[in-house]
Amino acid sequence: MRLCLFHLPWLLLFSLVAKPTFSYSPERRSYLTHDYLVLEHNPAGGASLDECAGELGVEVVEQVGELQNLWLVRSVKAMPGILARSTRDNVRARYESLRTRAAASNAFWSRSGHQQRARRIFSSIHYLEEQVPRQRTKRDDSLIQRAPPPTTPADQIPDAASAVAAHLGISDPLFPTQWHIINPDFPEHMMNVTGLWEMGITGRGVITSLVDDGLDYNNRDLTENFDAAHSYDFNDHTDLPTPALADDRHGTRCAGQIGAVKNDVCGVGLAYGSKVAGVRILSGPITDVDEAAALNYGFHNVSIYSCSWGPPDDGKSMEGPSYIIQKAVVNGVQNGRGGKGSIFVFASGNGAMFGDQCNFDGYTNSIYSVTVAAVDYKGLHPYYSEACAANMVVAYSSGSGKSIVTSDVGDGKCSNAHGGTSAAAPNAAGVFALALSVRPDLSWRDIQHLCVRTARQINPGDPDWEWTATGRSFSYKYGYGQLDAYAFVTAAENWSLVKPQAWFHPSAIQVNNGSLLEENGEMTGGVPIARGGVSSTFTVTKEMMEQHNLEDIEHVTVRVWISHTKRGDVGVELFSPNGIRSVLAAPRSQDLDSTGFRGWRFMSIKHWGENPLGQWTIKILDQSVEGQNGTFHGWRLMFWGSAIDSSKAKTYALPSNEYLLPSLEEPETIDVPTAATTKFLPKPTLGLPDDHESAEGEADQPAFSGKPVGSASPTMTPTPDEGWFSDMSNLVYNSRWFFGALSVVFLFGIGAGVYLWRRRVGRRAAYSSLAVEDVAMTSVTGTVRPGVRAKELYDAFGEVSDDEDVDEEGHMLGASTQSELHAGFLDDEESAESSPRYRDDPEVGDDEQRHLTAVGRPDSVGSGSSWEHASQT
Repeated sequence: MRLCLFHLPWLLLFSLVAKPTFSYSPERRSYLTHDYLVLEHNPAGGASLDECAGELGVEVVEQVGELQNLWLVRSVKAMPGILARSTRDNVRARYESLRTRAAASNAFWSRSGHQQRARRIFSSIHYLEEQVPRQRTKRDDSLIQRAPPPTTPADQIPDAASAVAAHLGISDPLFPTQWHIINPDFPEHMMNVTGLWEMGITGRGVITSLVDDGLDYNNRDLTENFDAAHSYDFNDHTDLPTPALADDRHGTRCAGQIGAVKNDVCGVGLAYGSKVAGVRILSGPITDVDEAAALNYGFHNVSIYSCSWGPPDDGKSMEGPSYIIQKAVVNGVQNGRGGKGSIFVFASGNGAMFGDQCNFDGYTNSIYSVTVAAVDYKGLHPYYSEACAANMVVAYSSGSGKSIVTSDVGDGKCSNAHGGTSAAAPNAAGVFALALSVRPDLSWRDIQHLCVRTARQINPGDPDWEWTATGRSFSYKYGYGQLDAYAFVTAAENWSLVKPQAWFHPSAIQVNNGSLLEENGEMTGGVPIARGGVSSTFTVTKEMMEQHNLEDIEHVTVRVWISHTKRGDVGVELFSPNGIRSVLAAPRSQDLDSTGFRGWRFMSIKHWGENPLGQWTIKILDQSVEGQNGTFHGWRLMFWGSAIDSSKAKTYALPSNEYLLPSLEEPETIDVPTAATTKFLPKPTLGLPDDHESAEGEADQPAFSGKPVGSASPTMTPTPDEGWFSDMSNLVYNSRWFFGALSVVFLFGIGAGVYLWRRRVGRRAAYSSLAVEDVAMTSVTGTVRPGVRAKELYDAFGEVSDDEDVDEEGHMLGASTQSELHAGFLDDEESAESSPRYRDDPEVGDDEQRHLTAVGRPDSVGSGSSWEHASQT
């Protein structure tokens, strides 16, 4: 008894200070009876949280996930169930009244205790924003008609897969059709995991969270590896992420790619010894508060968050995470896994056929994300997979006639039609789970370094490959190359951990007094974007690097302030002191937005490891379409990398007003944010075309126009001394482009000759009355007459667009050209015929699931038309 009493105080103290190893359970929301807001409390302001809530007339509900000093508050609607939010304006009015009293200049009022109290409370409220539920949706293939996949007959099992299965004791019936694990037709194109399994590396001890539309934990392929403690349903606010809607299949399929167990059901996951958790957010409207909590859910123990969703892949949207969600991501990389950092894996997007690029997605162009694009089973680039300077690696997915075979919703159910970049991302997550099982001390940046250093170049003849300053090859389509599990994990075993992160964020550069006014979002000053583009430079010195404790660079981010009547006409390029060019944005023909770029941040990993000393140049380009014009107001260059002196490393504090111009170097403490938004994140099931599985890929087209390998960087519109054919000589680097260009010129000459002959005979045509079907001759010299046809002529000399038919004849890389590939049991095995294409059950739309009201929001960084609201019932 005495011993127990002696230990009691220590036990109580431990219970107070020990970190919880479990996740909290958010309270169920009631949007029909209450309005919800998020409040960031600043304890240093002098007022308690209760005082702040009382002043605003709101009730404190709970902390926002794992975010300190961020609180969800609510107020009761005056008339429950009505469409209008009856209390929001009342809370906002109280806040504005508080602001007025805190700033009052009246002598009597300023001397009273009332103003002192108002100032104390106002300074304690850092942030106040209404939370409106909106539908986050997925990216994939819901329009595809499917049938259940049959079990492959024993006499049709490829010999290589059969040998591997027998050696490793795998009896899963669909394992032979899991070509991303054993690819008998193209053995150089697979995730290359079997050698790791033979070494006993299966992902044991690692948890991956599928932030998606639920997870069928009753499926025998997943139930043994399901982690209930770190799973939650943020749509229905229940403990288990049960798929409830007809199209809630995506999360289960992704989970099967990672953690499907060895048994007699379907196939196996890449890390079949690891655990998978499910966090359901894509099956109904949720707020930014819930999304932020989802991305930190269980982050003390969860290692990887696999996210296959984002803004619409429509070629015209430009959106990113709000301030609250950015806070959650930064919190994850700084405090997740005991400070080693959560690993966020994002699919690059499925909108390439619309000209979309992953640098217009604020999730995929984040420095904290491993952005994963797709290649098909032949190693070709599928026409849906988005390209950009933020792509880090590629993993295998649907295309050229095959898709990913994995688990599905329903006990014993399987899918043969999983695909898109949504399927590429979980394949990467599975590789990271394998690596963390042998090196749990790897930080989130170590994972990215290993991606850059171990990725294998794929399709070396593809003109999209370019050399970086460090001697590595980079592609906007493939990133640094194919993610190879064996190369990645074996390199991780002996990897020396990187130093802490450091950064250098110089002040924004104002071009001709360019500015963005906070009050109304209007941009002023700047210079017109002339024909041939406008440029601005910034010089990095050794003293700057030393002052900011920055040894080398990893990510480079660039914020731009550009106004334009048609945002899709703008191109943005960054040139390093070593002559390396990053295409940050190429034109998007379907982006008709007129709000421009109001502090939008682009990101490039093409300069990874490069010496940054010297002059950096940004070039803003325009399509120069008559009637459309733009102005360049300013830009801000930001470098991220490793610290020179680890003992002087600092903890990054997320600023809130980076979008303002002018902006100064970031303070060490967090500033007061001005806006937060909620978003519509497209379902993966809505993002893929019908033929994503069957369409042949390509390996002979550059991602963006005007960038032949080994040549100087041309502009999108020629300067007066360039002419339209200034870059013709570069076409000899690729004979197909060369003869294609000659054919275009030949046909052009014939057409022009016929036209001139008819003109001479008819004696009636003049340049001012040129028919739409005819081509203005002056366009050859670089001066294009206004009109529809003139624009088409410009397009004819650009690259083939992503939504045009691609070459049916893909170039395939032979196994002999791949180095250090762990072939395992594939030696001397004959290739088998590809499996037939199967489809699963038909899927339904999303109308039945939208049951809450979503209302307007401030448009902070993009076009409001990109986001959809949920309907009320």
